[in-house]
Amino acid sequence: MPNFCANLTWLFQELPVMERFRAAAEAGFEAAEVLFPYDAPAQDMRDQLIWNKLTFLLMNCPPPNATGGPQGFAAVPGLEDRFHRDFERTLRFAQVLKPRHLHIMAGVAEGPDAEATFIDNLKWAAARAPKQSLTIEPINRHDMPGYFLADYDTAARVLDAAAAPNLALQFDAYHAHRITGDVMATWATHGARAVHVQVAGYPGRHEPAGGEIDYPAFFAQLDADGYQGWVSGEYAPQAGTEAGLGWMR
Repeated sequence: MPNFCANLTWLFQELPVMERFRAAAEAGFEAAEVLFPYDAPAQDMRDQLIWNKLTFLLMNCPPPNATGGPQGFAAVPGLEDRFHRDFERTLRFAQVLKPRHLHIMAGVAEGPDAEATFIDNLKWAAARAPKQSLTIEPINRHDMPGYFLADYDTAARVLDAAAAPNLALQFDAYHAHRITGDVMATWATHGARAVHVQVAGYPGRHEPAGGEIDYPAFFAQLDADGYQGWVSGEYAPQAGTEAGLGWMR
């Protein structure tokens, strides 16, 4: 079985954020990710990770838009300066939190200019933080309307064009199912590019068990392919986090 990680933005929401780290460790997790860890003092969160012996795997860039605007600007023409500023702020948090990966969000955009902007911004970010692993993730447009990076062929093309050794694919099986309808085939085509995996059931985005995605087969395929990264539970528990953790055991 793969090594499983707790997404503490989605899991243990019955607890305050700072109490979720201990809950994750007590539930058997050895790693965690927090999508937007910008609202708490970074050192306090780092202390929780250390005290609970959790590896910190991933956070998103940019910080969330407090006004409710779109998440991400890396593919939006004309907002290059904003992306650069946001990335610099993310790096300041990352220096304290030490995430294994930073997920760079593309934002809402379309067309060749957006793709060119995304590639240029990714090249800049990869050069700005050459020792930091960066990821991009296709996200389905049902959940995030208008999101630029909404298919795996585009992701592959962008990764090839950016050609940065510290830039790779983040593979979310839930999004893959909504985008392609075939998680296994999508993994077979693109999984070699992936350094981080996220999972959730479909329909409902609940526990990765039952439903339309055959997770036992998917996990077995990860093992067969020699996948060395982590698999993060990024889902909304149906009846409390603890009650739904049977999927990883």
